Amino acid sequence: MSTTTAETSAPLAGRAAAETPRRRVRRRGERGPLASLASHGVLITASLIAFFPVAWLIFLSLGPGKDDYLHPGRIWHTMTLDNYTFVLQHTGFFDWLRSTLVVVLGTTVIGVVIAATTGYAVSRMRFPGYKKFMWLLLLTQMFPIAVLIVPMYQIMSDLGLIDTYLGLILIYSTTTVPYCAWLLKGYFDTIPFEIDEAGRVDGLNPFGTFLRLILPLARPGLAVAAFYSFLTAFGEVAFASTFMLSDDKYTFAVGLQSFVSEHDAQRNLMAATAVLIAIPVSAFFYLVQKNLVTGLTAGGTKG
Repeated sequence: MSTTTAETSAPLAGRAAAETPRRRVRRRGERGPLASLASHGVLITASLIAFFPVAWLIFLSLGPGKDDYLHPGRIWHTMTLDNYTFVLQHTGFFDWLRSTLVVVLGTTVIGVVIAATTGYAVSRMRFPGYKKFMWLLLLTQMFPIAVLIVPMYQIMSDLGLIDTYLGLILIYSTTTVPYCAWLLKGYFDTIPFEIDEAGRVDGLNPFGTFLRLILPLARPGLAVAAFYSFLTAFGEVAFASTFMLSDDKYTFAVGLQSFVSEHDAQRNLMAATAVLIAIPVSAFFYLVQKNLVTGLTAGGTKG
């Protein structure tokens, strides 16, 4: 009798143990439900705060009156796209677009080419004063724009480059090259020297090694340098308003000032223009976004 009972109770005990749910053990570093919920809440709140100025700008651009920003509730009942139509048809928007693209693309290409060759030379070659040279580049970033405008204007005037795209491109390049050279130098330091040695074994000269082997590997760093050069030239106002004198050569940043005068400010048109201006930047960011994070983080592993 006791033997039968023991044999019967053993399967029942095993079945009960199998049916009992096991308690999940949290791994080290794994966040709990409350911590995960709190982090998601913080991220969502931060995203809404960051997006609010953009949404507010788009909302104001739909108001028909220049003073609608004082009474934003009225815009809900009077929304219209007339501001965008006016900007596209009755302003110099497309002249500003052409000038901006010429200056921005020229600055990006020249700035990235010079910065890439400079950063690679300092990273791989040990010539006299190479460290001082990089610090000298960094020193040029310390001077404020107000100090640089007068001497640069005199130099550009002597060269006959006032009110020309080339003059503004060269000025912007002097701003972007130092930072981009430091950025790319740090990125080139992360690329193994063995790749250069392999290129020399295959019969490539230093320029061929740089062009065919190093640049493809440095694509994320080049994307960051290009994005920085693009934004610097796209949003700069002081140099553009000083060196570009013709209305048809204004960039977007200067063209926006035409909506504000001493006695009037057409904020609705300015908001619509700002929304249209953001489209090229968003498109360029979409093209380089895959390489931005990699380029920003990899360049800081070596100095």
